[in-house]
Amino acid sequence: MGVPALFRWLSKKYPKIVTSVVEAEEEEVLDAAGDPIKLPVDITQPNPNGAEFDSLYLDMNGIVHPCTHPEGKPAPETEEEMMLEVFKYTNRVVNMVRPRKLLFMAIDGVAPRAKMNQQRSRRFRTAQEAKDKAEARKLAVAEWEAMGKIITDDEKNKESWDSNAITPGTPFMDLLTTSLRYWVVEKMNTDPGWKDSSSQMQAYLEKESIR
Repeated sequence: MGVPALFRWLSKKYPKIVTSVVEAEEEEVLDAAGDPIKLPVDITQPNPNGAEFDSLYLDMNGIVHPCTHPEGKPAPETEEEMMLEVFKYTNRVVNMVRPRKLLFMAIDGVAPRAKMNQQRSRRFRTAQEAKDKAEARKLAVAEWEAMGKIITDDEKNKESWDSNAITPGTPFMDLLTTSLRYWVVEKMNTDPGWKDSSSQMQAYLEKESIR
């Protein structure tokens, strides 16, 4: 749940809470056929930052939003691609922190009354902006066709993804929850850093139900 300017206030009042991080990178080696492959980061090794952490708590909204509609690069075209981006980003954060006991991922959750009006106005504004962009796109397509350019049906009917889907109770959030649960099980079964007895890390996915 976003609190306006909270991080700025915290970082100014307690500047030492913000530190640089040493991020290990995937190692590239050659397989039996001589083709390059990348080995995943081994998080069972000591943390390169010189400190070990028991727990990592993630507000998944801070990951889901930039993964579904990023700035500075093309957005994923399908929700399946969005899920893969969320997995990739979450895995990167886990590799940096390397929690030894607990990974806690919090998603969804109904806003308190004090924040509902602000969310409501923002979502109406987002919906209006999406509508304006769709109308502008239709005009642009019509102009391109008038200039003799060939526009395929897929390009004509392409719709932009509505970020308002990142709202409690939507099909997208249900897909996100299901996908994260599957991903966690898969990681615990395949990644030594998640299943190794020396770390005994447990992953929890907290999803607040709508009441």
